Amino acid sequence: MKRTAKAFWQGDLKSGSGHLSTQSGVLNETQYSFNTRFADGIGSNPEELLAAAHAGCFTMAITYALSQQGYTAGELSTNAAVTLDMAKGGITRIDLELQASAIAGISAEEFEKQAFLAKENCVISKALAGIEIELTVSYQ
Repeated sequence: MKRTAKAFWQGDLKSGSGHLSTQSGVLNETQYSFNTRFADGIGSNPEELLAAAHAGCFTMAITYALSQQGYTAGELSTNAAVTLDMAKGGITRIDLELQASAIAGISAEEFEKQAFLAKENCVISKALAGIEIELTVSYQ
């Protein structure tokens, strides 16, 4: 399976701009620029897209891990924060924050165990080997 995306850029780094499009069409010439990446411009940026990819992949991974143990996921919500540290030359950390509720029959301890296993087995986590990934779990 392959998934594709395309980036277009015109101009220099600070005053130029570009757009991103994905195979699915979810992103269709979505604006990105120096200001959307390093300031508060309107549009997207690679770090935001990486955060979305990691949050989505991890949430699916915990759902799968739970199902393998006979549990049905109730409500799962994951926030991902990507830290870009230019002084250190790149992405240095990703913080995942998982909030969950309504999973019948599972203890908080077992849920946390499954969440940490899912973090290790998430395809995006594996692709980001070498980057610090922290997980905080909240289960009600």
